[in-house]
Amino acid sequence: MGWLWAIIVGFVLGLLAKAILPGKQHSPIWLTTIFGILGAIIGNSLAGSLGIANTRGFDWGRHILQLSAAVIIVGIGDLLYLAIRGRRRRSQPGPRQRY
Repeated sequence: MGWLWAIIVGFVLGLLAKAILPGKQHSPIWLTTIFGILGAIIGNSLAGSLGIANTRGFDWGRHILQLSAAVIIVGIGDLLYLAIRGRRRRSQPGPRQRY
């Protein structure tokens, strides 16, 4: 059940991060979910190191750190995705190009 929650939280964090970032992000939804999962893991680690991982009530600090990490990871990950995808598309010949 822990993996299911990780996927759900990662999906939501990834979508929120995409909504916060300006412009169009080109990474697919499965990669956005992975970026969101990574953001949740890093945000939880930061919250634990700052001593705010387990507080009474709603953990605003932990969730803000998770979302902040997801925004950074989605932004960097999308740039990497575009760089790799763009390089791969340039190296493949088009349908009318023949060597």
